[in-house]
Amino acid sequence: MNEIKSEEEKKIVEIFLKIIGPSPPCRFNVPSSIKVHELRKMIAGNRNMPIENLKLVLRGNVLHDSENGDDKVVQLNNGDSLIVAFKPKPPPKHFRDEFDDDDDDELRFQLPPSTSKWKRKFFHILRDRLKFPDMLLMVLFSVSLKVWIMIVTWFILASIARRYDVAPLFLLATGFGLIFYNLGHRKQGELSAYSVFNEDFRELPGTLNADHIDRDIRAGRF
Repeated sequence: MNEIKSEEEKKIVEIFLKIIGPSPPCRFNVPSSIKVHELRKMIAGNRNMPIENLKLVLRGNVLHDSENGDDKVVQLNNGDSLIVAFKPKPPPKHFRDEFDDDDDDELRFQLPPSTSKWKRKFFHILRDRLKFPDMLLMVLFSVSLKVWIMIVTWFILASIARRYDVAPLFLLATGFGLIFYNLGHRKQGELSAYSVFNEDFRELPGTLNADHIDRDIRAGRF
């Protein structure tokens, strides 16, 4: 058995190395049965690559040097394709720290340059001293002062309405107020999409309703 095993290890097979990158595939002669760390060492020496950054992929599986503390042996056949992936060295630590800081600054919420001085000072107090999260700062400073006054006024009126047991009416009035506030303004002679807001209940051209369907049926158009 030992003689058969030694003969298999001495058998040389030709495989194809496919290196990820601009390098073209090449042929490589190796023993048919070889330890993974020895195979990595051979390829690293042949291709002038640092062995610690070399990854090998065979038949869709990454080859590891050891398994459960034992050296792993791989069986190779003629014509096998071995993918060689080389992990480049990371940049020096001070370069990584510099880029990380830049990325963090870009992701943080920033006030526009036209922001007033008092608002900018208030922003730095909330962010640097009180440690407000960027999401909360974005909400606080993205809303105009007029809207904040309306929000505060609404909460004051809501508490008064709750005290006098008219909270449902207050919520209903709030809903109607939001509807009319967001209706917008139409230009002179411009029709609304809703005929009830138009003079003589005029409809937009092409509007399909029950009257049109009934008229078409009576006219025999269906």
